[in-house]
Order: sequence, then structure tokens, then C-alpha cells
Amino acid sequence: MTTQAPVARFTRLRHATFRSPDSERLLDYYRGVIGLGVIGRDGDRIFLACDSEQLSLVIEPGEAALTSIAFEISSNVEMEALAAALKRADLRTELRSDPLPGISRLLSFIDPEGTRFELIQGWTPTPAQERIGALAVTKLGHVALRTPDPLAASEFYANVMGLRVSDWVEDRFVFMRSGYEHHTLNFALAPERSLHHLAFELRGASHMQQACDHLARHKLNILWGPVRHGPGHNTAIYHRNPDGHLIELFFDLDRMIDEELGYFDPRPWHRDRPQRPKVWVGLPRDVWGLPPSPECVEFAR
Repeated sequence: MTTQAPVARFTRLRHATFRSPDSERLLDYYRGVIGLGVIGRDGDRIFLACDSEQLSLVIEPGEAALTSIAFEISSNVEMEALAAALKRADLRTELRSDPLPGISRLLSFIDPEGTRFELIQGWTPTPAQERIGALAVTKLGHVALRTPDPLAASEFYANVMGLRVSDWVEDRFVFMRSGYEHHTLNFALAPERSLHHLAFELRGASHMQQACDHLARHKLNILWGPVRHGPGHNTAIYHRNPDGHLIELFFDLDRMIDEELGYFDPRPWHRDRPQRPKVWVGLPRDVWGLPPSPECVEFAR
């Protein structure tokens, strides 16, 4: 599906919603390892915020899976008109009022592969009703999805939601940006749509060291890293949460401060100067660090 211009534009990744067969166990992980705090509960649903008092994660009961991804859009967009435009693009939409803590209105749609996205305008602070400890990550940084056709997925989100391609790994992994950060939404080649990994941002190198020690104390194996990636050039480590989802902790992600210049803010560790969006082919792609372990199968091929 193509359109002449984006129907709307994703600006900033907001939160993700997950189902879990053991919501309390997953809650303990996000509280005690990642460092999110409970905002409140609504029946079986649990709402979690990061230290900046913004909703970051929603946990619901059910079979382990990603339920939805939320992005903020411009306050200048008229929600009813946007809903009509999405319907003309053959997308199922729903407009709701006061659906989540700190969010007054929300427009959701189901993308062509069945993933639900939520569009949000503005927010009010939702501080956790408890002291936030553990790693206290700064925010939800990006979401990577599996798809049978990364090119079609990238074209849909470029044409409909204004995302820009930052990099490709050959023809099987595309990084897309909604703002100046190198990627907020990725698509990886796989037989069917599902979650590839979820990433939280750390403050810097010392926070990364603390994260490694913290994962060890909680007996969570680091499956890859620390590593300095090529695409995006972020420093990252990977582990799995109690539901088996791959979780990335990262810092130092590339930024394209000026879209008109078309290159990422210069850094000493860049492969190309200037570093522009490109197709990365062959190995090694990383600036430094060992390859992923066999247990980190998403990246092993």
C-alpha cells in the first residue's frame, strides 16, 4: 500500500503493552531489574512509569506477547480527521477517551500484519506510587518487530506514518527513525509478525557497567555485549526477561540532528565520515565486541 504523503507522523515512542501468563512475575522483573515503578492498576492491568513520570509499559494477563505500541503525534493533528484518513487507507481504527494514565485521548489502528498501534497527543505526568530503584532506565528507546517482508513494512510506515529509513542490514533488517534518534521502530526478516526485541535507554557508560553487575546479581545471563554496534553505533547488552522476550539496554545511539544535512551527528567511532544511512553488508558490522551467543538466536544468522 502506498500514499502520496504520510497520513500522520509518528514523533516519539511512548509505551508498549504486553500480555503475560504471570503478570506479577513480570512486574517484579520490571520493578527490580529495569527500574520502572507502578503508577496504578485497573483490574488485571498494571501501569508502569519510568523515572521521568511517563507511562512506559502496560502489563495484561494472557499468553506472552506484545499487544500494542504507542507513539505520540503532533497536537496539531485533528484526531477525527486522522481516523477517517486511516479508514480510507483500509485500516481498522478506534478512538477512545481517558484510556490510560496521563493520556486523555487515544486513536488506535491495526497495521497490515495485525499489530496494534496507538496514537497519542500530549500527556500529563504520572509519577510512580513508589520509589523507583534498580537500574532506573531513562526511557523506552525502541521496539523491533519480526516480519515476513521488511521492505513492505518499511514502505508502509514511511508512506503512512512518516518514518525515515536510517539503515539496512542487507535486505533483512531495517532501522527506522521517528525523530532525530537513529531508530525507534525496526523490522527484521522472519516467517511471521512478532516481537524481535524491546530496548531501554541507559544514561551512559557507568550506567552500563552498573547494568551488567545488576543483571549478574539477578542471575540474568548477558547473551550479547557489551558491544558497539555498526548501525546506530549504540553500545548495548542483551538478555531475556522472564517471558523469554529479548531485552536490550543501550546508550550512545546515533542522532540525525538536521534532516536536511542527511547524516548522523559526527562521532569518533563512525565507520564512514560523514555517516549517512546505508546498507550494511557482511561481517563484522560491529565496531567492537564479540558476536552474539548461540542463545541470542535472533541475531545469530
